[in-house]
Amino acid sequence: MNTDIFSKVDNYISNLLAPEDKALSDTISTLVSEGLPQHSVSANQGKFLQVLMIACNAKRVLELGTLGGYSTIWLARALPENGKVITIEVDPHHGEVAKKNIDNAGLSHKVEMRTGKALDILPNLIANKEEPFDLIFIDADKPPYVEYFNYAVQLSRPGTLIICDNVIRDGKALDMNSTDEKVVGVQRLNEMLGQNTHVTATILQTVGVKEYDGMAIAVVNRV
Repeated sequence: MNTDIFSKVDNYISNLLAPEDKALSDTISTLVSEGLPQHSVSANQGKFLQVLMIACNAKRVLELGTLGGYSTIWLARALPENGKVITIEVDPHHGEVAKKNIDNAGLSHKVEMRTGKALDILPNLIANKEEPFDLIFIDADKPPYVEYFNYAVQLSRPGTLIICDNVIRDGKALDMNSTDEKVVGVQRLNEMLGQNTHVTATILQTVGVKEYDGMAIAVVNRV
């Protein structure tokens, strides 16, 4: 099959159900002008996150990996007026770009940005007895995905949704001999999810403008 069809169908869906407004398209433009990598979710994936948020009545969201704030905007827009996104970004420059984009979208009152390593910030959230999150979106560096996920469970309640992006990596997750640290990181996560009794999880393959990948989706179990 000609893989062009995947991008064409993705654009068809996005144009119908997830059209970008100026704030979103400007955010994508800043990735180019500010030298950030083009690693944001697609518009259709952003809308998918919103559907999940509405389905679980999310009022509190945690995001690991802000980049330029594109996914953050999608997340914040699905919150009620008293809702909140805490987003963590390790790169100070990325954080500055994201803050401007979030301000430009008129969402700074719903978004709290933390700059630094997530592996340092997450234990502090737990130690400070942060109120549980309703949805947690993990789209950061891949080697510590298992560690991120385990912290996410500790910051959850029964019914919390935890979504991890980029866990198939163009099918490279099938290569058990891979030495790519990103591939190994998602393999560790995927294998852990198969044994984790704290969550009910699956992985959805994704195709489209972001090519071939997958999202792990887990619901924290009732205890």
